[in-house]
Amino acid sequence: MKKLLTLCMATAISFSAIAADGIKQTTGLVVAGGKPITLLGKQVYVGSQAPNFRVVNERFSPVKLSDFAGKTVMLSVVPSLDTGVCSLQTKRFNEEVANLPDSVAMLTISNDLPFAQKRFCTTETVEDITVLSDSVWRDFGEKYGLLIKDMGLLSRAIFVIDGSGKITYKELVADISMHPDYDAAIEAVKEAANIAVEVTTEHEVTQSN
Repeated sequence: MKKLLTLCMATAISFSAIAADGIKQTTGLVVAGGKPITLLGKQVYVGSQAPNFRVVNERFSPVKLSDFAGKTVMLSVVPSLDTGVCSLQTKRFNEEVANLPDSVAMLTISNDLPFAQKRFCTTETVEDITVLSDSVWRDFGEKYGLLIKDMGLLSRAIFVIDGSGKITYKELVADISMHPDYDAAIEAVKEAANIAVEVTTEHEVTQSN
């Protein structure tokens, strides 16, 4: 009976299935407007290799995760830049990346068209974070399990990928209307890039003098 209850609870929290078209569907992880939504694609997890993906920049030129090989990469995923929380999230990380070394790449990914993304970046003076669109192939959304069924948007999430291509941090925001944990994400970036270690070493040298 105890095992049965545990199984029922797990099913209520998250349910996965394969659709007729072969695309994996997951429900119970995220809500929108208080209602559960279905995410399309395969979920990825901390400790696994980050799937390569193909998106486009403002000129519709292809950009791949492999283009940033050897760097620490943070993926800030938003449903749409034209909404308040997504706008604030993108501007917050745009400010943060300016304080990080070139060995760190921060990418914002949404399903907004590149024209809309370019307009947003110009209006909001977003110049340091790289803003990319998954609207052409939906390749990123499906490979990371973030494409919202029947909406065509990406669910809000944060990923940190280290220089070896391994996912070291993931936050799938449980309610797409809420902000991610900014401090935890930045801490994860610094840890993956060994920035905290370098700072500590410098402090210890100063103290010894």
